[in-house]
Amino acid sequence: MIALKIHTMTRIVAGLLLPLAVCAAQTRTTLVVRSDDRTGRLVRSLAVEPGVAGEEEGTAVEQPAVARTVLEEMINTIAEKHDVEPLLVHSVIKAESNYNPFAVSPKGAQGLMQLIPATARRFGVANSFNPQQNIEGGVKYLRFLMDLFNRDYVKVIAAYNAGEAAVTKYNGIPPFPETRGYVYAVGRNLLAARKAAEANAQAKQPDAKPETADEIAPGGEEKFHPIQAVTGPDGRVYYKTQ
Repeated sequence: MIALKIHTMTRIVAGLLLPLAVCAAQTRTTLVVRSDDRTGRLVRSLAVEPGVAGEEEGTAVEQPAVARTVLEEMINTIAEKHDVEPLLVHSVIKAESNYNPFAVSPKGAQGLMQLIPATARRFGVANSFNPQQNIEGGVKYLRFLMDLFNRDYVKVIAAYNAGEAAVTKYNGIPPFPETRGYVYAVGRNLLAARKAAEANAQAKQPDAKPETADEIAPGGEEKFHPIQAVTGPDGRVYYKTQ
């Protein structure tokens, strides 16, 4: 009788633990601690990395990480597709998730651009942990806000954080400390990104000095000016070029 009870209890416990084991195999959660660009404080967030189910039942294959260069190219392509400045999208992502496709905020915002479930559904995102879907949804939202606020970047950035209703109500940045800090952080990121892009463009240009007609011959060849010795009226020798 005792052996039967132990066997029965073992089966019950195994039945309870099996779904948990399968769930753990399909997802991986990591506690991430990083500095919040808006407040400067350390913030803890839960990063959830969904797995990809294998062919055999009960097995799972971990989803590979997406390379930063691949993400950046994806961001640029999607931004240009929707006529949104790519550097603005990068600046928002840096402030939102710092390019972590599996970031989850304490308020439940998910992915690179930190979409809440309602916003994800609104812009057709089925899986917020799919980088391409997430970026597509976030950029569509930025495009919508730019059309709504006539490309006023301050209002667009504020609305991305607090919602368009709040920005419309206050006709500008809402008096929320988080939103004010967010607008400052994204604006700072955007300014730095533009300066870096400008410096990079200038660095790629070959060095060139001003040219005059005397220095360059009509055929593009450099002219040489030979030195001539001339005897002056005083009997001294002077040197000059033609």
